Amino acid sequence: MSFDKTIQRFLLVLILVLALSPFIPQWALFMLTITGANGLVVLGLMLFLRAGLISFGQALFFCAGAYTTGLLSLTLNIREMSILILASGAASGIIAYLLGFLMAKYRGIFFGLLSLAFSMILYGLLVKTEALGSTDGFNVPAVTIFGWLPGKDLVRVAVLGMTFLIIILSVAFVQSILKGPRGLLLTAIRDNEIRAEYMGASARRTVHLYYVIAGTLAGFGGSIAAVAVGHIDPAMSFWTTSGEFIFITILGGVGSVVAPFLGALVFGIVHTVAFSYSPNTWQMVIGLTLILVILVLPNGLWSLRDKFRKNKP
Repeated sequence: MSFDKTIQRFLLVLILVLALSPFIPQWALFMLTITGANGLVVLGLMLFLRAGLISFGQALFFCAGAYTTGLLSLTLNIREMSILILASGAASGIIAYLLGFLMAKYRGIFFGLLSLAFSMILYGLLVKTEALGSTDGFNVPAVTIFGWLPGKDLVRVAVLGMTFLIIILSVAFVQSILKGPRGLLLTAIRDNEIRAEYMGASARRTVHLYYVIAGTLAGFGGSIAAVAVGHIDPAMSFWTTSGEFIFITILGGVGSVVAPFLGALVFGIVHTVAFSYSPNTWQMVIGLTLILVILVLPNGLWSLRDKFRKNKP
């Protein structure tokens, strides 16, 4: 499979970071892992935005993936991270497939609010379920990486390596789809859905397909976050979590499959710095950052690349 230069450089950066990971502080490794998990969720949201849709409830699949990882590790004693990630992605994908029959019928604000409603339903169920820890949630035990149980000093490095592997595979998959007919159909649905239908394309099936893909990617991200944090709770499905994903989507833009991870990285840095120096007002700092980006770069941070290209002689 061939990639453009941007994606090739992105993959080289991931490999370089992984090679240097033994020398990177533990807190930075954790931030990079969470950045990767968030980026996977936003990668799915980017597909929606290309079709002119927005989901306010992507935390539903993020949380479902996290709880799947936690339940499998505790009840079935499955500790292999690769299996947990795949199982979590499959569980979230199945949920997305079932809900997609309804979601694919709606557009605009109805699509966004209906997705939010499903997410909050899950939140309410988890809060009321004492067997799952209610509002406190529960801890996720240590995992193995392809049968290897990393030591205390290498846990962050190993989890980051697995995260990068999932990112590479996901980016390759999404890029291959976007380059195909289904990917081109997203823009057609956004610009003129009726005309796309007259040409013989099914907008409903296309939205349903990408809803499943986005749900699966969010499940991957939730599983990675559960392993990295070592704890899960219902807040992972709360509307504020979905809000963070939308924030990252707007911040990075939709110009490339790399943009979600750029937005997630900048969000992680701003969040970490703001919380360190101003723990009581860090939300305000993040809000001001988003306003600044919207005013200066309405198409997201990725649009800087296009501006630099235009300015080149």
